[in-house]
Amino acid sequence: MDTDTLVSYTVDRHIARLTLDSPHNRNALSARLVDQLRAGLRAADTDPAVRVVVLSHTGGTFCAGADLSEAAGGDPFETTADRARELASVLRGIVESPLPVVAAIDGHVRAGGLGLVGACDIVVAGPASTFALTEARIGVAPAIISLTLLPKLSARAAARYYLTGETFTAATAAEIGLVTVAAEDVEAAVAGITADLGRGSPQGLAASKALTTAHILAGFDRDAERLAVDSARLFVSDEAREGMSAFLQKRQPSWLQ
Repeated sequence: MDTDTLVSYTVDRHIARLTLDSPHNRNALSARLVDQLRAGLRAADTDPAVRVVVLSHTGGTFCAGADLSEAAGGDPFETTADRARELASVLRGIVESPLPVVAAIDGHVRAGGLGLVGACDIVVAGPASTFALTEARIGVAPAIISLTLLPKLSARAAARYYLTGETFTAATAAEIGLVTVAAEDVEAAVAGITADLGRGSPQGLAASKALTTAHILAGFDRDAERLAVDSARLFVSDEAREGMSAFLQKRQPSWLQ
């Protein structure tokens, strides 16, 4: 196995598959993984043979969110803001791709990983899937990922799961708009969806997708920079430092002691 490859890229007929393949840290959104995901999206977008992108994963976790173990160099605020901008860039890349992007999930999704789910056009989640927005529990907030989540979730669901951090199932995710299909057999469901998508013309797919994403892209234009700064401000705060230290040390944060 190539340990430098955190996102594998393969093409089979008209389908490009991007597979998050960093199981050692539960496919956390490290700088390298984000860079490779962005590169894979560009490769798919520029390949005339590709009509559909499938985003999948290895291991029991689709994506655990931010990689809290990565040490920040330089100015912590600016470094964190830049990381938020990079995440916004890859989320935008999924949304503005002319290709339909289908997520194939059968594992846990946490925090920033839900931003990837929200960015995809169609999401299939299997019985092993669980979801949770745990940011508030460590002193931060789902800032950047709100760009793709809030347009998909009902307002009541967003308030509940943003604030409680509780875990919910694929069936609940489908009920609240995060997931398209809760399926027993993820690959069979994805195969059916990609077959249907493959019947569309490139122009027809691109134009039809653009109708569904215009309001999301407007939100990126309006709010992405502000949310990146807000995210950095929270991450460098004393309270967030305590929350992240407690998480990494597997102990209760000071506000629960």
